[in-house]
Amino acid sequence: MSKELQEFFINHNPTPGLSNVERKKYLQKIRIIKHLYFNGANTNADICNTFNVSLPTTMSLLNQLVEDGIVAKQGRGESVGGRKPDLFGLKENTFFVLSIHIERFQIQLAILDNTHQILFEKNISTIISKDFDIVNILHQHASELIAESKINSDKLMGIGISMPGLVSSENGKNFTYFLKDHQPQDLQSEFEKIFNKPVAILNDAKSACLAEFRLGLAKNKNNVLVLSMDWGIGLGIIMGGKLHMGSSGFAGEFGHIPLVEDGALCHCGKRGCLETVASGIALVKKAKVGIEAGQHSILKEMVNDVLDDLEPSIIIEAANRGDQFAINVLSEIGINLGKGIAILIQIFNPELIILEGKIAEAKQFITTPIQQSINTYCMIQLKERTEISLSKLGKNSSLLGATVAIMDHIFKQQITMAKAQLK
Repeated sequence: MSKELQEFFINHNPTPGLSNVERKKYLQKIRIIKHLYFNGANTNADICNTFNVSLPTTMSLLNQLVEDGIVAKQGRGESVGGRKPDLFGLKENTFFVLSIHIERFQIQLAILDNTHQILFEKNISTIISKDFDIVNILHQHASELIAESKINSDKLMGIGISMPGLVSSENGKNFTYFLKDHQPQDLQSEFEKIFNKPVAILNDAKSACLAEFRLGLAKNKNNVLVLSMDWGIGLGIIMGGKLHMGSSGFAGEFGHIPLVEDGALCHCGKRGCLETVASGIALVKKAKVGIEAGQHSILKEMVNDVLDDLEPSIIIEAANRGDQFAINVLSEIGINLGKGIAILIQIFNPELIILEGKIAEAKQFITTPIQQSINTYCMIQLKERTEISLSKLGKNSSLLGATVAIMDHIFKQQITMAKAQLK
């Protein structure tokens, strides 16, 4: 690997003392690496058109990246007549990212390589709270995972962390969880200090939205809503081809819109929030109440009469096995979700709504009542122009989003630095 790119992967800095010509090549190489990271294998012509650089120049840069062991030929692209062009993509295990997804009752840690593949993974059962010592706990488990993976830690580019709550990525703070009065630094700075790596933190729903925008169904689309349906309900908003954060970074608190007059108390302190009737927590609560009231269901057997062990995945499994009670409970959740989504459609007029998260794994048991509810509560002219799809990224969308967030940050930082050093 050339010295300047080795410095990028290890120290996140170009080698000092480069000539202006070498700095331009360095900048072009970083842009190509970024493009291949987010878009997969491309032909030389694709890269030439993307960066408006001559074919011989991009071919020379790609050949240098091949020699450096960063890029490799990966088959052939489509031909428009004549010989099929070579496809160039990043080699596996060129660099790594530690991605962490914090949920209310679980923490998921994973090491991904530059092809977005999860190589090593670890799950921790826990209950998060305001006083949870998240920095030291994550560092302990992350250190264990890195040691077990035996990867070259110099190639670990950074850490991306997605978490629930009111998260300001710009300020590096979570205003719902992990706040301590005596904490001298923001949460992001605390993580960077203990990990000695760049760190990006973001809200879990925005993380899932970012993954869809860069790698999923929302790629190359302008107006998309990504609805995260887990224990809580979150919303990621893409407007005008950009992820919409809001003035404080809190845009998308969809789960806390008031839906039920004098409804149940939400954990946010208000009553009647959408989350109280349309989330994973609401789903489990409805199932418990029904079973305790004498409803017949295989759910009781599935948790060995320990109703506190109920969770969304078990209810979905019961529905797939034909349990009518589980199907009905999912339907109630879907109808309430559909009411909320109808509001979103009429406010944002999106081209696409992507459903993701634990509840989305119920598939037709949740999408059918959602669509029925939208048909009832949404103006026909708007709903007919909105496609609703289940995410294709699977259960790891928030992990992928956190990975995208930290690599986006690192690439932007490097490109800005390289531009500033050009004479």
